[in-house]
Amino acid sequence: MSVDHKQSERLRRIVESFSKVTVTLVGDLIADEFIFGEISRVSREAPVLILKHRERSVVPGGGANAVNNLADLGVNVLPVGVVGDDEPGRQLLKLFRQKRVALSGVLKAKGYTTVTKTRILAGMAHTSRQQVVRVDKEPATELSGHLQNELVLAAREYARASDALLISDYGYGSATPEILNAVRKKAGVRQLPVILDSRYRMLQYSGVTSATPNEPEVEEALGIQIGHDWPKLCSAAEQIMSRMKLQSVVITRGRDGMVVFAPGRKPLDIPIFGSDQIADVTGAGDTVIATFTAAIGAGASAEEAAKLANYAGGIVVMKRGTATVSRVELLNALQHAPPAIRSH
Repeated sequence: MSVDHKQSERLRRIVESFSKVTVTLVGDLIADEFIFGEISRVSREAPVLILKHRERSVVPGGGANAVNNLADLGVNVLPVGVVGDDEPGRQLLKLFRQKRVALSGVLKAKGYTTVTKTRILAGMAHTSRQQVVRVDKEPATELSGHLQNELVLAAREYARASDALLISDYGYGSATPEILNAVRKKAGVRQLPVILDSRYRMLQYSGVTSATPNEPEVEEALGIQIGHDWPKLCSAAEQIMSRMKLQSVVITRGRDGMVVFAPGRKPLDIPIFGSDQIADVTGAGDTVIATFTAAIGAGASAEEAAKLANYAGGIVVMKRGTATVSRVELLNALQHAPPAIRSH
């Protein structure tokens, strides 16, 4: 493993310039709900635990979590998506207002159910809490053609004033290949860097600048098993770049960090920043793509952006629940640990 001391100053300057960067995010805005309970006893009705309710919190998830991370990095973020006229939707809008995030691109649709992922966590007093079940609440119908058109118009308007476009596609309809293609029909948007995070249909997108899939998503998309096979990982990255016409792809690998691939360049294998004793991976991918996109918008190369995203990912997985990384935390990490790479 080698350490790149010379890059630290360059990376620091990129992070410090985040306040001058504007990113449009088109994505599925999700509410992450956490219900905490203290174990009381075993139920007489069934062999299950009874939890005494202690607290509840709602935080931005999915594309909304990426918005939250961009805001905490100091980026001017312009979200485009849909929420329902319901309590989780109102909570998301309230949280965005607290971060002074522009809301004109967030459509509030009557009859639409805000995607909500409820995690119930249990524990004894003064012990760590463990997730025991997750309940997902999803819209019963697809987005109407009218709402999709409104999303396209809002994204076009925002994108003209942006340095990068982030697509956060969790499969709920606010971010699709069709919506992206419609947005990019306008000449003023075509040259904008587009960074993609698509959970289920990555290969349906074409001509985006970069994508940040995790290794299981790559395996599912290509129908392969990578494991610890370095040549197979490199071959998979080449297939994805070729099929999607990418300028770069960053494959995240959990405790093994991430690898950056770009045509004509040697793959860059970046070890995880910090401890590999991870506390919680919830939302870590949103933090990674938010940081990567902010750096690309600031003029960073794919390798530089991935190094910063790796710092952010290493920081956020040490936090419980859906969390963010601030610009100060990123600068502190750069100060204490120069970027490292693994050789092959």
